[in-house]
Amino acid sequence: MRLHDLLAKSRPRETLTAHLAATLDGAIALRQRVGTIHALEKATDGLFWAAVCLAGLCHDAGKIPDGFQAMLKGHLKAWGERHEVVSLGFLPALIEDDHLLLWVATGVATHHRSLEGGRGPLLHAYGHASEAEWRDRLQPISQSAAMELSVWLLDMAQRARLPTARNPRPESDILGEARQLFDRLWQWWEQPALDERGLAAVLLQGAVTLADHVSSAHSVLHMRQPLNAAFHPHLELALASKGHHLRPHQSDAATIDGHLLLRAPTGSGKTEGGLLWAATQVVQISSRTGGIPRVFLTLPYLASINAMATRLGRLLGNDDFVGVMHSRAASFHLATAICPDDDEEQHVEAARKAVSRAAATRLFRETVRVGTPYQILRGVLAGPAHSSTLIDTANSVFVLDELHAYDPRRLGYILAAAGLWEKLGGRVAVLSATLPEALADLFRTALRETIHTVEADTAGTPLRHRLSLRGSHLTDPESVEEIRQRLAEDQAVLVVANNVADAQHLFAELAPDANDGAAFLLHSRFRRMDRSDLEAAIGERFGVGSHRRRGLVVATQVVEVSLDVDFDCLFTSAAPLEALLQRFGRVNRIAARPPADVIVHPAAFAPRRAKGPDFADGVYPRTPVEMGWDILSRYDGEPVDEAQARLWLDEVYGSAWGQEWREEVEGHRQEFADAFLKFAHPFVSRDDLAERFDELFDGTEAVLAQDRDAYEADLNSVDGDKKAGRLLAERYLIPMPYWAAPLTTWEKKLGVRVLNADYDCRLGLGQIRGPAAQTYEAGEVL
Repeated sequence: MRLHDLLAKSRPRETLTAHLAATLDGAIALRQRVGTIHALEKATDGLFWAAVCLAGLCHDAGKIPDGFQAMLKGHLKAWGERHEVVSLGFLPALIEDDHLLLWVATGVATHHRSLEGGRGPLLHAYGHASEAEWRDRLQPISQSAAMELSVWLLDMAQRARLPTARNPRPESDILGEARQLFDRLWQWWEQPALDERGLAAVLLQGAVTLADHVSSAHSVLHMRQPLNAAFHPHLELALASKGHHLRPHQSDAATIDGHLLLRAPTGSGKTEGGLLWAATQVVQISSRTGGIPRVFLTLPYLASINAMATRLGRLLGNDDFVGVMHSRAASFHLATAICPDDDEEQHVEAARKAVSRAAATRLFRETVRVGTPYQILRGVLAGPAHSSTLIDTANSVFVLDELHAYDPRRLGYILAAAGLWEKLGGRVAVLSATLPEALADLFRTALRETIHTVEADTAGTPLRHRLSLRGSHLTDPESVEEIRQRLAEDQAVLVVANNVADAQHLFAELAPDANDGAAFLLHSRFRRMDRSDLEAAIGERFGVGSHRRRGLVVATQVVEVSLDVDFDCLFTSAAPLEALLQRFGRVNRIAARPPADVIVHPAAFAPRRAKGPDFADGVYPRTPVEMGWDILSRYDGEPVDEAQARLWLDEVYGSAWGQEWREEVEGHRQEFADAFLKFAHPFVSRDDLAERFDELFDGTEAVLAQDRDAYEADLNSVDGDKKAGRLLAERYLIPMPYWAAPLTTWEKKLGVRVLNADYDCRLGLGQIRGPAAQTYEAGEVL
């Protein structure tokens, strides 16, 4: 067999040399985009990117055995062996430097499987096999093809100006060399990795894996960052065209060189301030590393992420630069591509394009990403599946918008991750309208470099809200009657409950009284297609500047962040002060009217189950909610001074409860650092950690039993493209928390959970029936 006859892939058909050359190109492009990672220089003797490029060039060289080629050409169902170990045999003749040889071998061996643990670990398969067994399992190999490939690899490496042996020789005993190098490699990683060597190994694995995936997908990495030195004048022109100008806190943020804490009220342009800061950091990091920094903008809720991605695309003038990082990214692209009047054929084509766009984001193509913090945090799970996320964060810029201080575990994890991002050359900004000093102090502790603080000057700012407290719960008859009166006065009314059950009850009571029949219920337990329609309708009617604002929206916490809506008044259940201030921000958003009423009702406190501590409406811990209520009681009937509101938060977090909260956050930060950020054994599977991570951050989804047949029909509706069919089917899915999986049944044929429950397209998920019904009450899933 000759070299030109060897294949790397069968679908689509691709020759081995074409794939290896493309992977080398991908590695070189990644080196250009990421730049020098200074934290790794000592651990790798400055050889990191040379090792990445050489490993990318050689990673699939081991596909030359006859058995593998027979499998690709359809003559053999499965080969049953791993090509990575054969690839190692080409390295000793190519690389003279022993340290570089081991790093390259590391990248080659681990780009698909863990050395130990997980699915099909290499050590278990080959670590105890004799040389004779290696040869029996992996031969025959065409010696002429092996020699041709060795010469070709040397030529490609030299053309790319990579370090190679001074007196190279075509290697003939590929399997003998492979086995010896495999043994050396395992011995090298058997002992705990010291200093940054383990981190360097994970990043090397991620870089090689990413270069391989980009090559296999015939994709390219974007090499331009639109948030650059030209963004500042671009934004000024965009604002001037609308009769606006940069505000002082936005201009101040643009001058910062380093980490940032930006405090600015809702509606004051803090996002634009964060983007100006990000553009400055891009310039600084690029000059220091030679790379093209990526910018990550994170938000807590799916709806706010989707809205922000659309907003950024418009602001930058090209949404092709913006990637969406969440589990429903393809659904977002599908929703933005489909018009209501499109027929099924157009839906199918839109699904194909949406799948392609989401796949490009998973390959880290775009240089601006919008998502949740947890999508980035997944990189610490390492291994072939997640290490590419970690390499993509090196020398990057992170804008964390509206972190919620009242969730100590998640906040602790984000703080720990921020320390890693800083170590890898990154810069971090925290933007918030409600940033207590205690949270600012935690970030100062988590990051080593100076954190600069910028605060919007609220002096002379028009007061937007007037606070009123009530004595009855939000769902009580007298509360409902007061809301009805506001609707009768043709006002745009926002009602925010703390849980789905209360929201559904209030909507059923109030919807018949809404003006023009304009009543909407928004929470997290809708089918995807219904949620998308609701968000679009709410934005159209109640968006800032809308001329048809009167009506009703009843919502849960999903309305708190980044929805650009504007109401005349708010009725809300008591919650932690941060949440309440965010809810206030949806009212009189741009201070176009006199202070508008924000009316707060006391929460109902009870344990979530028969035992345990009390929670406000089953959601928030009792103490911070009660403390917030006591503070608000001092200002009942007065306009809300947003500068004063910051001091309210400091009072809560400066209390004895606040000290306990801080200790809990620090404990979770250390817990995350110990469990996830120590890479002493970088190639041992982290499957156990992945499960813990999913339980905390990821939910599950289910399709209603009555939608099951329609779901299956969509799955099979796109000939030859299962991913596009699944994307169309996903419109029927309802998100559920991770712990709710037992309320569903798993249907293996469709690969989906099925939920036997009541459902209404205006009310969302109702009563669940079946074996779990006695343990669940309608609306209990938050």
